Amino acid sequence: MTPIEKTIISLDWMTIALFMSLVVLALGKYLYHKKFLNFIILPFNDKYILLHNKKGQFSHWFHLLLTLFQLINLSLFLFLIMKSFALLPKEGSLITYFIILGFIALFELTKFLLQMFTGFVFNNLELVSGLIFSKISYLNYSSIITCIANVLLIYITTDSKTTIYVAFALILIINAIGIAKLLKNYQKALFPYFMYFILYLCALEIAPLVLIGSYLKG
Repeated sequence: MTPIEKTIISLDWMTIALFMSLVVLALGKYLYHKKFLNFIILPFNDKYILLHNKKGQFSHWFHLLLTLFQLINLSLFLFLIMKSFALLPKEGSLITYFIILGFIALFELTKFLLQMFTGFVFNNLELVSGLIFSKISYLNYSSIITCIANVLLIYITTDSKTTIYVAFALILIINAIGIAKLLKNYQKALFPYFMYFILYLCALEIAPLVLIGSYLKG
């Protein structure tokens, strides 16, 4: 019988990461209960976007807490995907998680700054801010799915590719709803720049998801 080496990754730090993210979400719900109630029905009702899409929305603590919740869970979800597809190094799993977390945070921050700079250059900062806030809000909402998927992948359906694919599909659906509603709400303002908007979606929004999906399929 040939012995098979099996790397066991500690669940302790993943449990802590999940717990911290839930604390962040609970803190947002406790401190900003009305905002949270509007946020939790976001895919079915645009009240959250319409009420809170105003100057200073990006620096509001509720938005920052939700974004932190998203970063923690999205990074953990990507880590678990790598683990399920045997793409992780044998050691340094916590370090790998922090690398993923840092990369995603840097990517989102860089994209945000580039988008705001573009809005400033074309003297359309208010419109661009509204678009960005809408997209980030739906991305933050989809992090609820990643949180549930993380719990399943860590404790119940360990390394289940089915769980990953279902979660990934739900994330795509939620963000697709966000884009559809965004187009509906801003159709008059976006019409003169429709081609640029489509190019933007393909380059910065859809392309990363397609690359991830192709990578998982391969």
